[in-house]
Amino acid sequence: MFVFLKKTLIKTASFAASFLLIFSVASPVHAEVRVDITRGVVEPIPIAVPAFYGATQTDAKLGSDIAAVITSNLERSGLFSAVDPRAFVQDSNAVVSRPNFSDWRVLNAQALVVGKIEPQPDGKFKVEFRLWDVFSEQQMTGLAYFSTMSNWRRVAHIVSDAIYKRITGEDGYFDTRIVYIAESGPPTNRLKRLAIMDQDGENNKILSDGRAMVLTPRFSPTMQQITYMAYYNNRPRVYLFDIDTGRQTVLGDFDRMTFAPRFSPDGNSVVFALADGGGSNIFSMDLRTRRILKLTSGGAIDSGPSFSPDGKYITFESDRGGNQQLYVMGSDGSNPTRISFGSGRYGTPVWSPRGDLIAFTKMQGGKFYIGVMRPDGSGERQLVEAWHVEGPTWAPNGRVIMYFKQQSGRARLYSVDLTGYNERQIPTATDASDPAWSPLLP
Repeated sequence: MFVFLKKTLIKTASFAASFLLIFSVASPVHAEVRVDITRGVVEPIPIAVPAFYGATQTDAKLGSDIAAVITSNLERSGLFSAVDPRAFVQDSNAVVSRPNFSDWRVLNAQALVVGKIEPQPDGKFKVEFRLWDVFSEQQMTGLAYFSTMSNWRRVAHIVSDAIYKRITGEDGYFDTRIVYIAESGPPTNRLKRLAIMDQDGENNKILSDGRAMVLTPRFSPTMQQITYMAYYNNRPRVYLFDIDTGRQTVLGDFDRMTFAPRFSPDGNSVVFALADGGGSNIFSMDLRTRRILKLTSGGAIDSGPSFSPDGKYITFESDRGGNQQLYVMGSDGSNPTRISFGSGRYGTPVWSPRGDLIAFTKMQGGKFYIGVMRPDGSGERQLVEAWHVEGPTWAPNGRVIMYFKQQSGRARLYSVDLTGYNERQIPTATDASDPAWSPLLP
């Protein structure tokens, strides 16, 4: 049933072994370029990213493409504004040798990224880059990688992550992937297939053939597996899909409706909701033994479980109090405690990888909201408001949320940072829903 592109994924998997860090320099500077992303609205840092120098036409094209991806990544974060390349004075060859900082200060660039491409005898290429603080004229970091031509986009994402971390002090999130549901066809006969892509919408692959409706895919913390729900002959099943091999395994073949499976932080178990009597309850399954443990009980509708990053707690949605609200309990089902008390209904809670926030969907007054609150329910904030938004998922650094939005009969993926001011649409070839963000690639 599943279409698996071994050649592409094998190359991606082998990349980690093929790149090599050769140097890293972080010179102490005075009043260095720095942005505090924990504040509210952040003024973007002007950054210049000239095309990476290449001696041949092919290398120059590769250098230009890498610089364009880096620029796009940084701009999309909302923390950087790109200096217009048409204003650049120094060419790629000159700037990589030694920047003329006065030329870049005139353009108000606070940070400058320079790099070069060098082909290697074994057919690979070396990418070297340096990040400069323009006003102090100090190098902030410098890195180099070896890789194959097919992995050039991933090199650009890794360089973007290095720049982001050096300037913000936080881990980046560009070298990641998104699994989601690719939707097509008329509303009465919707085709829903499993799909995967880079976080910027590139390298999109359809993983299922559409003979079964697929819902709620989620990444394993080890990145090797996806869990999801699918309907085969109108029978709900929970599956595991191995990204490296393309193998799918039935995790559970239940005679009752199942909902929204998610992995534990160690990847050894999954939690999910299962129709139980007149409602639904939350269960966990040990992936090593297939032992199932019932975590909630009663006639309420308990659903949408999500682990805390330390694995000690689970947040979930329930109508046990009369309407749909958010709760937190121990990972063994102990001490369920309500944490949401605002008006409206709350659902789809997802714990941040940092452990400091829980993202959720809120429904109130005919509108939907994507919001966040602390695990004790305090500090509730709405980040996005629309006719229909749903399905939040966290970037691995816990600073950006992706979700899907339905409007004018279309479903599309969007991202927003924790300020709520930087909402961006993620390009997909078809309609898209139910996104799930991967950890950083190994």
